[in-house]
Amino acid sequence: MAAPGALLVMGVSGSGKSTVGALLASELGWKFCDADDYHPEENRMKMGRGIPLNDQDRIPWLCNLHDMLVRDVASGQRVVLACSALKKMYRDILIRGKDGTALKGGESGKEEKPGEVQLLVVHLSGSFEVISGRLLKRKGHFMPPELLQSQFETLEPPAAPENCIQISVDKNVSEIIATITETLKMK
Repeated sequence: MAAPGALLVMGVSGSGKSTVGALLASELGWKFCDADDYHPEENRMKMGRGIPLNDQDRIPWLCNLHDMLVRDVASGQRVVLACSALKKMYRDILIRGKDGTALKGGESGKEEKPGEVQLLVVHLSGSFEVISGRLLKRKGHFMPPELLQSQFETLEPPAAPENCIQISVDKNVSEIIATITETLKMK
């Protein structure tokens, strides 16, 4: 596999995606994007009212993120994207765009398609207790802690054949970043 043009830092709300992603991008000299900044206003309002987003809310947003990744990577800009991307289908859309929604089950051709992003998925994982404790300390974020349970229920942790690594949120941020940069050197 080619070296990833983009890194996806994923996990439930409160796992540290934005913090890790921004510091990692700074260390690598890559562009940082927080997927939350690209939510349409209706999604923000829904989450602010404590209503979990459904796939119809998320798919157009994920397709826009995919298009942004393709544009940046095609122009030679490598990107760190912080995005919850809890389901495999969501990660497939980030890699393949709208085509990611159609691919169910057995895909035979593994060759790279145009418009496909080489993505390394970094899953920041932790227990409900640890992450809910972090969320309770957070100010000024539109994700109410009550929605965390629905995120854990939705979570499909990445696994092979996805290009992914899992890192515990129990590590400190510098350890997490060191682990990711070491992994990148091996790709």
